[in-house]
Amino acid sequence: MTRSPFSCVLWDIDGTVVDASEGILRRLTVTLEHFGHPAPTHDQLIDWIGPPMHDSFQKNLGMTPEKATEAVSFYRVLGKADGYTTGARLYPGVADLIVALDEAGVPQSTASSKPEVQVRALMEHFGLAPRLREIVGATSDEKTLSSKADVVGEALRRLTADGIDVSRPVLIGDRHHDVEGASAYDVPVIFVTWGFSTPDEARGAIAVADDADQLRAELLSAG
Repeated sequence: MTRSPFSCVLWDIDGTVVDASEGILRRLTVTLEHFGHPAPTHDQLIDWIGPPMHDSFQKNLGMTPEKATEAVSFYRVLGKADGYTTGARLYPGVADLIVALDEAGVPQSTASSKPEVQVRALMEHFGLAPRLREIVGATSDEKTLSSKADVVGEALRRLTADGIDVSRPVLIGDRHHDVEGASAYDVPVIFVTWGFSTPDEARGAIAVADDADQLRAELLSAG
């Protein structure tokens, strides 16, 4: 029999489950050039993938909150026209692990700072939606509900409303925002290294996984 030390699993999406960098880079290039900034390089995506986009436009480009709202709106229009799943791919072995957790009876939810409509589109596109008890992301305005702490709290709230035991949760993520946001609810984090991060960002995580097999060993055991 397969068991888990955790009562439920929360998943970050970008950089953890899905690599959407191709589309993100393309849309960022158009957006930044539209607002008079140079196009980002692939290496600079680490500054964009993870935190709420509204925050990133302010931090990375010095935009005012008002201008950042305008930039996010422009970026999202491009995303809708582009198709939320265009160019996206799953990281190796992660989908199989989500299926294995579901088959072992471990409730799962997303907990992403990406807009929830996009998270749902991705999970449905990759056939993972039926394996998740809840699909949680940011609100469409990316301000009402956008921080990782807020999203983690909402995921726990919805799972609790579903009657799910949230006494031993864990978040799987790839950025320091995940570690910091989860800590607001005392949720431990298993840090994955295949996303867009630097080694020091894992500080505070209870474990680090370099591939899906290592992550599986942390989440599931026979017995």
